[in-house]
Amino acid sequence: MHIVVCIKQVPDSAQIRVHPVTNTIMRQGVPTIINPYDLFALEEALRLRDRLGGTVTVVTMGPPTAEDSLRKALTYGADRAVLLTDRFFAGSDTLATSYALAAAIRRIGETFGPADLVFAGKQTIDGDTAQVGPGIAKRLGLLQLTYVSKLGAVDPDGRSIEVERRAEGGTQVLATRLPCLVTMLEGSNEMRRGTMADALRAAREPIVVWSAKDAGIEDIGKCGLRGSPTVVKRVFAPTARSEKAALIEVRPAARDTADALIDALFTRLPKLEAELIAAQTA
Repeated sequence: MHIVVCIKQVPDSAQIRVHPVTNTIMRQGVPTIINPYDLFALEEALRLRDRLGGTVTVVTMGPPTAEDSLRKALTYGADRAVLLTDRFFAGSDTLATSYALAAAIRRIGETFGPADLVFAGKQTIDGDTAQVGPGIAKRLGLLQLTYVSKLGAVDPDGRSIEVERRAEGGTQVLATRLPCLVTMLEGSNEMRRGTMADALRAAREPIVVWSAKDAGIEDIGKCGLRGSPTVVKRVFAPTARSEKAALIEVRPAARDTADALIDALFTRLPKLEAELIAAQTA
């Protein structure tokens, strides 16, 4: 079974800076990490490989420094790492990113064997769009299972997979056929500690490095800024609230607490009670 995991090297969210002119994230001098959501996808792929056999290939698109994140993934136990890097990819939005990664996954299939499953995190902490995973699935013609909280039965011979998916109002149990793309939710598993053997292997394992041409990308105009219709008009930090939290002292009974909170809200927001009554009678 061949599993491909898409990861991304992102700036540490605690130290992100935004360029005042281009409104893009400034990555120079900012510590980078593997996107935390992608670690849940990687761990699930490794668990599946350990149970059913096969190989796990991690792939990322980014500058040459993204090799650090790929080697980190190898220390966790991934079998192979592919870095898609080219100056043409600079400034890619989700549309351009999904185009380039889909081409890379297609080339991975041609080089190392077709992918039975493609994993990704639900989103990245620097973009928070959750668009790249579904975009890859659409471009590759794969069925997609998004916001997956738990993997159920996976049958490589029967070419089927069952998952639990978080949805509004509860959990959906879905089944589909392989190959497909799965995006994993946070908290779905716990990342393992890499073994010493994997750490030593990761240090010497050659990273497969592909340019846009190597990945078989036919239209460079669909990559980077030229292939990115998204325009960021303005980036700013939210204004800090000047109001302080109000302390309400109540008796320990739950009903008294609720009554006191409601009374405090109506006192603080005198129009709220009338608005709620009007909404119920409308």
